Order: sequence, then C-alpha cells, then structure tokens
Amino acid sequence: MKLLRLLISLIGLNPRAVIALRFMPRYLKEKRQFITAGGVIGEQFPILTDYADSAGVANGHYFHQDLIIAQKIFASNPKRHVDIGSRVDGFVAHVAAFREIELFDIRPLKANITNVSFQVQDLLELPEDMYEYSDSVSCLHALEHFGLGRYGDPIDPEGYVRGFDNL
Repeated sequence: MKLLRLLISLIGLNPRAVIALRFMPRYLKEKRQFITAGGVIGEQFPILTDYADSAGVANGHYFHQDLIIAQKIFASNPKRHVDIGSRVDGFVAHVAAFREIELFDIRPLKANITNVSFQVQDLLELPEDMYEYSDSVSCLHALEHFGLGRYGDPIDPEGYVRGFDNL
C-alpha cells in the first residue's frame, strides 16, 4: 500500500483523494437525497475524504507539546509571555484563547489575531533592549531551524546555539 501511495504521489495525485474515490457512489446517492428533499446545489466540490476522517487529530508530539505548555503558561500566569516562532495554528492559538501572547518570528504574519501581538524579530540579532524583556518565553520546534536559511535567515551552522543564548 505504501508503494502504491508513493507511485500515485509521484505522478502528482493526492493518494488520499484517489483512495477516497471509493466514496463516490455514496456521495452521488446523498446528493440525490439532498436535492429530492428540496436542497439546492449551486457549485459542486465534493470532498470525499471527509467520509473517512475522524473528528480530529489528538496525537503526536506537536499536539501534546502545544497543549501541555499552554496549560503550564495558564497555571503560572506570567506577566508577559513571548513566543519565538512556534506554530500559530497550534500553540499560539491555544495560549491566545486565554491570555495575551507576543509572537516574534523572522517571517511576517499576515493575520490580525485577538490576544496576539506580533513583531518581525531575528533572534540571532537580538537588540539589547530585548534583554530581560519577559518573564516567560516559549520556542516550540523552532530553535532547531535557526541558521538553516529556510525562512530568509542567514546561513549559520551555529544558529541554534546563538538563538539559544539569546533566548
């Protein structure tokens, strides 16, 4: 099955979508039922993978790390919490649900989110006025990327070390 998925993906198809084609008869039956019941369909974009999806993903270390650290911040209630480069759609959102959080990242953030203040900041070039800036800081699965150049940062094999020192 893994080999088949690999081959399908190599020709530019999404393996999940191809496998989900087995739900097409069900979709067509339910579409007819919907229209017969008075429903109107303007445009169609069937997402057949929904039939096999669960209510969500609540496993893996990203999920558990985000939840555990957000709970620790809630319990400790720091005066100012700053996050460096963590996932906005995971950890930052968890924290922003119950308090203000400042987010620093080398990449821009193209969203205005309640309880999230954002600034572009390169932690490898930390200004002196940022020393002892906060009584609480997080950096979840970001530090190991410092200095790799993937996000517009300069190449620096010691980037993670410099970033850690600045944290």
